[in-house]
Amino acid sequence: MNYVLEVLPSLLDGAKMTLQIFCWTLIGSLPLGLIVGLALISRFRLLKAILRFYVWLMRGTPLLLQLIFVFYGLPLVGLTLGRFDAALFAFILNYTAYFAEIFRGGLQS
Repeated sequence: MNYVLEVLPSLLDGAKMTLQIFCWTLIGSLPLGLIVGLALISRFRLLKAILRFYVWLMRGTPLLLQLIFVFYGLPLVGLTLGRFDAALFAFILNYTAYFAEIFRGGLQS
């Protein structure tokens, strides 16, 4: 029981950070997903092709790989993000692609 009380503050901090990432991911990815979803049904072929590739890439690669790429790959091109920001950026990019497909399918039905 002492161990549980000892680690409880750390667990609560982790739960708080998880909820923050979840909320910020929804705030960032829902509007972007709607914009991408609308662009996927537009008449601009080049834009549709680029966004189809983006959606295909984001939905076709594991989220963990995307997280590793954002955290370790982006500094190679000069863009360094903190742990929280890198996770948030990767989650927003990933879930934007999923929401875009949801919105596109809903709009086309």
